[in-house]
Amino acid sequence: MKKVFFIMVTAAVCLQCADDQKPNSKFGGVQVGAITYSFRQMPDKSLEGILNYTVQAGLSSVELMGGAVEEFAGIPEDRDEQREWRKTASMDKFKQIKKMFNKKGVNIHILKLGDSRWSDEEIDYAFMVCKTLGAKGITLEVGEEAAKRMAPFADKHKMYVIMHNHGQPGEPDFSFDKLLAYGPRLMLNFDVGHYYAATGKNPCDVIKRLNKRIYSLHLKDRTWVGDYRNSDNLPFGEGETPLVEILQLVQKEKYPLYCDIELEYKIPGGSDAVKETAKCVEYCRMALEK
Repeated sequence: MKKVFFIMVTAAVCLQCADDQKPNSKFGGVQVGAITYSFRQMPDKSLEGILNYTVQAGLSSVELMGGAVEEFAGIPEDRDEQREWRKTASMDKFKQIKKMFNKKGVNIHILKLGDSRWSDEEIDYAFMVCKTLGAKGITLEVGEEAAKRMAPFADKHKMYVIMHNHGQPGEPDFSFDKLLAYGPRLMLNFDVGHYYAATGKNPCDVIKRLNKRIYSLHLKDRTWVGDYRNSDNLPFGEGETPLVEILQLVQKEKYPLYCDIELEYKIPGGSDAVKETAKCVEYCRMALEK
């Protein structure tokens, strides 16, 4: 049944908006977006290229990867020089980025920039860039040391630090609650596919319990095979992750969560990351507009 549903989706995909038409990926009250990491295999790595791919895939909201953002702003290549550059960087280029994205109808809701190992000045810079782009927080990997280090900065800047999980929930001593206890502005970027592959448990249970501490979801379809490392990423509808149930739960309960596609499955021959992301967008739309 899932495979039939996905075939119907692929047949309904509309890849590109007209030049004068802005994308709209809010369906049934749920904002669907994507992390721009999804376009990593596309040839144009520039920020302008990433924005064009976003629009072509029909997305009106993104979690934006910081690499292309900093390149657009003129960061030097040398790592030592980068650290010094961040301490004094002007926000003018970042203001320009926000205008570029807004003009195309794309909202930047999260910025993936920063590291808990950065200096205080660099972390302050990451939050300033985030605020300038109109995003509400920065994402990084879950971890107790990162939570301790970043919580005071989140409070200082009155913004979120949004922690992303991979297979950690499958570890015996892992606890989302322990990490979130380090500060009220620590939130989750809850990857439902990774969670399912690591635990075999329904992500809806976590969403129901922790929805007030979840800022966004990462959507991907994986299977439970008892070993996280051997669980493949699959096209939406071909795995076991209950994506439709998850999306409809967010819709029914009116949880204010961003639902972001993270394209990690193998791209079939004759296709590309933009086309596959568009298929995922359409899958979400069909789930939410039933």
